[in-house]
Amino acid sequence: MPRALHRSRLLAPVATIALLTACVAGEGSDGSGSGSGGGEWSDDRLTLDFATYNPLSLIIKDQGWLEAELGDDVEVTWTQSAGSNKANEALRAGAIDVGSTAGSAALLARANGSPIKTVLVYSQPDWAALVAPKDSDIDEVADLDGASIAATRGTDPYFFLVQALATAGLDLDDVEVQNLQHADGKTALENGSVDAWAGLDPLMADSELNNGSRLFYRNVDFNTYGFLNATEDFLADNPDLAQLVVDTYEKAREWAADHPDEAVAILAEAAGIDDDVARTVLLDRTRLDVDPAPGSAQKDVLETVGPIFVDIGDVREQSQVDDALDSLFDTSLVADADPSRVGD
Repeated sequence: MPRALHRSRLLAPVATIALLTACVAGEGSDGSGSGSGGGEWSDDRLTLDFATYNPLSLIIKDQGWLEAELGDDVEVTWTQSAGSNKANEALRAGAIDVGSTAGSAALLARANGSPIKTVLVYSQPDWAALVAPKDSDIDEVADLDGASIAATRGTDPYFFLVQALATAGLDLDDVEVQNLQHADGKTALENGSVDAWAGLDPLMADSELNNGSRLFYRNVDFNTYGFLNATEDFLADNPDLAQLVVDTYEKAREWAADHPDEAVAILAEAAGIDDDVARTVLLDRTRLDVDPAPGSAQKDVLETVGPIFVDIGDVREQSQVDDALDSLFDTSLVADADPSRVGD
């Protein structure tokens, strides 16, 4: 498909009206438009994150599909998110247009006023668990009473920990939580600075396979899916670029299913882990073949997690959580998604 025709199909009505308005208002003597992009796209910049907990982002970055589609007209900038909390910080600051988080983190951010929308579900992962050192006496959740535990506040592993403690009649007052970023939590576990870690893959799988760390409590139902989020300003001002990102994510989903070994290699290189670790994470603990539209399955999970925000003081009132959940999902881009619009 010719490039110009491809782009015109991606332009949403709002962007098209904006371009026509610019033409009526007049162009510069050099023929350039008055918009920031100066080309056929609504902007000349696109900033999004990549994360080792979001395999599709790694594939898109590695394959260069966005750069190929946008050419010289739009500068694509990739920023690594070390965790959902960091992605949320970047989204709120306007440092990125699109970012990867767990569902729980997206809901928490919106409940606290961050103007984001979830536009796509990129995975259903079994990515969080409670981890103990290989020679530890900790074998079950009840053994954590009085223990020191590393966890990254505002992320799925943190909320996983809260839910896991409740299964044994414990809460956060019964343990000492060290708020460490995921990689630092892994280090703290392995050097004996903490008794346990609320871990996240692929760091968790690496610690398990290469350091003998034990995943002593797992529960896939306590994980809240992988959410792709965008700022409301980006969605309103750049619908063409937003649609391209979602189209590209769906292309990456298809590509991962057709090229599992290559997808494993991409994850291994990006995360600095062995292929065996990456294979465990991607093929055994991650479902990429999920409905990309956020909907009832995700809402059911978040309705369970939401009250925890209020109980632990991360959100003031339950009404904030309820309002956030009612307004978080935007399925319009997924409904119009067509991976075939993205060239190889």
